[in-house]
Amino acid sequence: MKSPETSTVFAGVDARTDTDLPEWYEARQDTDEVTTFAEAIRELPRATETKVGYENPYTGEWVETERFNAVVEPNRLIDQANADADAETPLFNIPTDSYAIINPTDVYGELEDVLRAETYEDTPLSELVFGEIRQYRGGGEIHMDIMFDGLSVILPGRNDPITMGVTSGYDFFGNNAVYVEGFARDSYCANSIRSLTDREVVKHVGDVDGFGPWWESVLEQLELVADDLLGFITDAQDITLSLPDVPFDLEGFYELLGFPEYLAQQAASDARANAADPFEIDMWTLHSGATYALTHFFRGKEGDALDGYVRTANDILFNPDGTLERVEREYEQQAEAETDGDGQTGLESQVALAQIEQVSDSVREKAETFEEREAELRERFAEAAD
Repeated sequence: MKSPETSTVFAGVDARTDTDLPEWYEARQDTDEVTTFAEAIRELPRATETKVGYENPYTGEWVETERFNAVVEPNRLIDQANADADAETPLFNIPTDSYAIINPTDVYGELEDVLRAETYEDTPLSELVFGEIRQYRGGGEIHMDIMFDGLSVILPGRNDPITMGVTSGYDFFGNNAVYVEGFARDSYCANSIRSLTDREVVKHVGDVDGFGPWWESVLEQLELVADDLLGFITDAQDITLSLPDVPFDLEGFYELLGFPEYLAQQAASDARANAADPFEIDMWTLHSGATYALTHFFRGKEGDALDGYVRTANDILFNPDGTLERVEREYEQQAEAETDGDGQTGLESQVALAQIEQVSDSVREKAETFEEREAELRERFAEAAD
């Protein structure tokens, strides 16, 4: 993933909470400076409006316009006014007049209050919270991982937790509204498991108040996911892809799902290394390989491109039937592209498609468990939102 311009690691909601980073997380952070969530939020760039104008090229005069206002960073305006040679540009965006500024304290200040009020197993979330905040585009685009030490899933035979949390962010450019969705970090391999809940979004228009109830609903959904994630993983461990029975190798599996070659190679390498049998790989291990590649080797930036690959990776875990249907469909399209002049698919391709279909039928027999679990989870989401 593209490195952020600035990153901040935090633990605890404010100075009144005596919170340290979990050892597994601290060992992977390249920093000795840890702040609190409240302090980190208040150090983020903020935005305000100022009037804009246009230059009359014939007179050299600037004419104000009431149509749009510039979104700028106020402290940088002061630096610029003081002729600070190192001052960053204060301008973020010149949006339409329907744009509503959402500053970090507008969103996350109310989260602080919720964290102080809510508990997990009798411990305030304010004492469990930790994570990282990443800045891009001069601080105008923010993404953050907010996790809770102890709110986790422990797989049988492993001591390393899969720690639950949310990933959230916003920008001042209007491309992305404020968002939040379920997230987890597998401490065994530092993989980030994203998009574990539906993405909740607040637009940059209209009423942007009242984030407290919004955060309460988000965190309630997170606990529901934690309850079910172990079940999805253990079920996925019972479903295997038998590589000798399909006409592609492990890299080919990921490429058929739409991963570029460099990600497919990294995903296959990790899945192969962690599989009990490199020729019979279960869907959890295949999912873990995909998240490993996306977490550690994705060359793009956080945003729509990454989100698309994340959805594909999560389908391997949460929708194995649909995953193999996609593989079968893509392979069939490639086979059709190689048909001869008479429109006949070669015997080799016909046999290969039959092999994939046979594997898909085997998975389909177990798919009902996933569908029932997902339906129950969606129902509980709806109840939590009411």
